[in-house]
This record gives sequence, structure tokens and C-alpha cells, in this order.
Amino acid sequence: MDLNSPKVTNADKLDMCKKYFYMGFAFLPFLWLINAVWFFGEAFWKPPYPEQKTIKKLVIASGFGSLVWFIVFISWVIVFTENRAAWGATGDRMSSNIPIGMP
Repeated sequence: MDLNSPKVTNADKLDMCKKYFYMGFAFLPFLWLINAVWFFGEAFWKPPYPEQKTIKKLVIASGFGSLVWFIVFISWVIVFTENRAAWGATGDRMSSNIPIGMP
């Protein structure tokens, strides 16, 4: 969907932004990132219109939610990578690819 198309109303833009935001709660933080990037210009650079206030809130919440999820994910990767061998069989069961030897 081209957001600059005259066929797309402001209500359609708000509806799409809401859909991406709520789908992000299904453990899909990548959708929050897409929502924040795709609607950023619509929320902050366009002249004011009634639906813009809600879009702005959703864009900020999507960006923040995506950032939090990626921080949690990277933290887990670091913890798992550093401690997999020390966790023994539990670490091996959580691995899809078991490296040979100690790190």
C-alpha cells in the first residue's frame, strides 16, 4: 500500500497502523519495527490531521516495543552463547546445532 496515494484515506492509514501494532503482540516484534519505520513520516512529518495523534502514539509504542524485544533477544543470545557448555545436557537440549568440544 502506497501511503501517499490519494486513494488511501487517513482512516485507512490508521487502520493499517493499528493492525500492525496489535499483530506485534503475537510475539512478532519485527512487525512493530516495520510499523515504526513505515508510519514514521506519516506520524511526524505530515501536516496535522485528526487520525495523526493516534498514529503517532502507535508509532512510538511500536518502536519502543520493538527495541525492548530486540534487547531481550540479544541478551538471551549472549547469555546462551556464554553458558551453553556449562549448562550441560540442558544446554545441549536447547541447541539445534551442538558444537563439538568446549568453547
